[in-house]
Amino acid sequence: MSEIDPKIEALVPTWMYLPDISELWGVEVTRVRQMVKEGDLIAVRRGENNALQVPAAFISEDKPVKGLIGTLTVLRDSGFSDEEALEWLFTEDPTLPGTPVQALRENRGTEVKRRAQAMAV
Repeated sequence: MSEIDPKIEALVPTWMYLPDISELWGVEVTRVRQMVKEGDLIAVRRGENNALQVPAAFISEDKPVKGLIGTLTVLRDSGFSDEEALEWLFTEDPTLPGTPVQALRENRGTEVKRRAQAMAV
C-alpha cells in the first residue's frame, strides 16, 4: 500500500474503494483488506480522504480478474515494486496489443504471465 504516484494516476483510468469491492463480491471488507495485505491486489492511497483504492480493471464480478494474482506474484518475484507493477500492467504494449491488464481481462493471461516472467531475465 502506498501513496499514488502522478504517473500511475495518469495510467489508471478508474479506481474502486475497498468497501465497494467487498459489496460487489458479497464479502466482508476485512477479506478485501487481507487480499491487499497478502499481495493478491494492489491498493494505493489517493483522493481527498487518502483512502485505499484498487484499480477497477483488477476487479471482476466475484473475484480478482483471472490471472492477476499469478502475474503480480511473478512481477514481485522479479523485483518489481507495487508502483512498477502498476506501471507495467497499465502501459500500452503494441505487440500485445493493448495493456497487460486489458489482456488479462480478455483471458489472455498466459501471454501476460510469459511476458512478466521474461522481465526477470
